[in-house]
Amino acid sequence: MSASEVQRGSSTLESPHPSGNATGRGFGSHRALRQGGKVLPEHARGHNRSLVLQTLFHQGAMSRADLSRETGLTRVTISDLVAELIADGFVAEMGVREASGPGKPAILVDLDRDGHRIVGIDLSGSDTIIGAVLTLDGDIVFRREVALPQADDVVSTVVELARVLVAESHAPVLGIGVGTPGVVDDRGVILTAPNFGWAGFDLEGALQSALGLPVLVANDANAAVLAEYTFGGAGDDVLLVKVGRGVGSGLLAGGQPMRGGRFAAGEIGHVTVGTDGGPVCGCGKVGCLEAWLSVPSLTSRLAAASAPEDREGILRDAGERLGIALAPVVGVLDLSEIVLSGPIELLDGPLAEATVETLRTRTLAHVHDSVRVRMTEQGQDIVLRGAAVMVLSGQLGVS
Repeated sequence: MSASEVQRGSSTLESPHPSGNATGRGFGSHRALRQGGKVLPEHARGHNRSLVLQTLFHQGAMSRADLSRETGLTRVTISDLVAELIADGFVAEMGVREASGPGKPAILVDLDRDGHRIVGIDLSGSDTIIGAVLTLDGDIVFRREVALPQADDVVSTVVELARVLVAESHAPVLGIGVGTPGVVDDRGVILTAPNFGWAGFDLEGALQSALGLPVLVANDANAAVLAEYTFGGAGDDVLLVKVGRGVGSGLLAGGQPMRGGRFAAGEIGHVTVGTDGGPVCGCGKVGCLEAWLSVPSLTSRLAAASAPEDREGILRDAGERLGIALAPVVGVLDLSEIVLSGPIELLDGPLAEATVETLRTRTLAHVHDSVRVRMTEQGQDIVLRGAAVMVLSGQLGVS
């Protein structure tokens, strides 16, 4: 393997339009999701292996010669890596390319997209836990929902659900990804999740011990932004705001997840967004974004409103508060895109419009006027699909 082979390797509102090893955490802090820079010689083979998988994941079937051209690796190296990946069950030969000239037709290879399955579990629901079996392309082939139990029974319920999903996979399971509310460190330890009563709880370790499979655990909003990056067409600089029982966000800057020194980056729900009073938050403070924007808070106030104009005013007020919270983030990080995830009937329309207007008035004109604000198209599946990306990145170096 040559040394060169080691080295290569106006704010607008848009409506929705229809590496790995067994313990790797490819989505962890301080690592870009899609590697392309120089690596040390001792890491070159793993890097190049992930590079081949990444290329096939995004570009589809191609010949070994195509792979060589796309990756910059020699044909000998590609031939060796492809043979290894076929033996491991991650790549398959797809037949010959239709001949377009003289010479022997090339044999196409591709990621074996049906050779493995991924199990995703979403703990962010208000009253249910959602689990699914997904393909390597993030498509859901089996889904199961269970009622959210008492806090003491959450882990045993997740283990039981995961076992059902593994049994329904009908293919080797690459790993299990879990998106959960709370602050989660880079080892899958829940530093704090008040809704479940968890503090310093090693959820990842508990599930891995019980299930005997690779498990990766992350904050639900951080999982969601990975889904938007890999399957939703988001760029390298994006903030996803997830609105549900609470309010949180996931952030990518330069294609790299931002977690923060205390793993709490994106915890915007308890940022005070007004000094004019307002609803009391569950945390005890007055004026938190979550007290205006969370689904329970919004639906309660909307239910009490009698006139359509009152309902619109409630939604616009929530959108303005969101814009107040986001404007400094956009200004500091020079973000190009804001994605909203949550009930479309609440977020899309007056709320999103007010967010855009507030961003426009509170950020630098001609610089941030082009920031996009849009709804995700992935609906309630976004955390499940993000959990799949966690596994793809951690196990195969693909995102």
